[in-house]
Amino acid sequence: MTLLQQFILDHSDDDVQKLALQASRYPDINMGFAVRQIAGRQKVKYKIPHFYQHIGIEYPVQLSLEQSSSESTALYKSTLCEGNTFADITGGFGVDFSFIAKKFQHAVYVERNHELCKLAEHNFNELGIKNSEVINKDAIEFLQSTTNLDMIYIDPARRSLSGKKVFRLSDCEPDVSENFDLLLSKSDKILIKLSPMLDLSVLQKELKFISDIHIISVENECKEILILIERGVEKIQQIKTINFSKNGNQLFDFKPESEHLAIAELAPEIKKYLYEPNASIFKAGAFKLIGEHYGMQKLHVNTHLYTSDTLFSDFPGRIFEIESVFGNGKADLKTLAKNTPKANIAVRNYPISVDDFRKKTGIKDGGHSYLFACKCYNDQYKILNCKKL
Repeated sequence: MTLLQQFILDHSDDDVQKLALQASRYPDINMGFAVRQIAGRQKVKYKIPHFYQHIGIEYPVQLSLEQSSSESTALYKSTLCEGNTFADITGGFGVDFSFIAKKFQHAVYVERNHELCKLAEHNFNELGIKNSEVINKDAIEFLQSTTNLDMIYIDPARRSLSGKKVFRLSDCEPDVSENFDLLLSKSDKILIKLSPMLDLSVLQKELKFISDIHIISVENECKEILILIERGVEKIQQIKTINFSKNGNQLFDFKPESEHLAIAELAPEIKKYLYEPNASIFKAGAFKLIGEHYGMQKLHVNTHLYTSDTLFSDFPGRIFEIESVFGNGKADLKTLAKNTPKANIAVRNYPISVDDFRKKTGIKDGGHSYLFACKCYNDQYKILNCKKL
């Protein structure tokens, strides 16, 4: 281990801003480089633990690191890929590439940023990825000159020239819709990572040959949408939702037509348990199907919460036990505030915001109680006082 690597390990948990001011104390250390590496390791410690375990990994500027995939999502992508030849044509920091490459005989990393290419060559060597080839080129230029591939992976940049976040296909770089025919001319199978803000109905109008849509969340925050393109596919085969959680991964897959055919049974009363689907299911819009699948009743046609007297512990979302139910009148809210001075509050299909509800009731944020202010059967507003299971 080099002196620099030992220094990075010894200061792994230090405040990097304070450390940067102490450069004169360590004349034998390239402090600018060391600080960037320590900051990078701090960011990947839980996000990409496989990289963290390799002290020789070098880290890019902060933005490239922030935009990179997590290890859990990169591993998931690798389960969708296999073959002989593969190219990641928007390489970036190379997290997705480093996991997907293992499923192919030959894997090409393409990136137009020269510094990122240098990092990639170094890091792939550190990670023992022997089947990789690094090409410093623009994605479209690479496609125009390459031979056919078994699979192409593309993660279009979702920032404008001014640095503003964008999500429409036409605003991303490269523009997948504009270059779709070129992509298909080089591979019959394309995996595309897109913004979680993207409208799925619009996406289906802009791209053809969509086989599967994967909606990925981490700890109930929707992170990305993956689109698998397979030449010749006439309609979407599956919409797959996953939420990576410390308490276990939540999966729910369905065919698009299943949601249209499903019937949402409405609850005539509040029962013992309350269920809230995870962020991926919300994004997928499986609002009728999830209730039908588990035999639950929906609180209201436009309130995507469900209730039952039976506990479904494998439900893909949050589960609560309902301890009490309050009406929406002044007397009810006064009693609620007296009994529950502190709570985690959510509003669903309700006329005021969480902040306004807090101002109205005086209930402070926090504690172990969960309040759901929502519209229920017969268009009545109810406040459900719950404990999380």
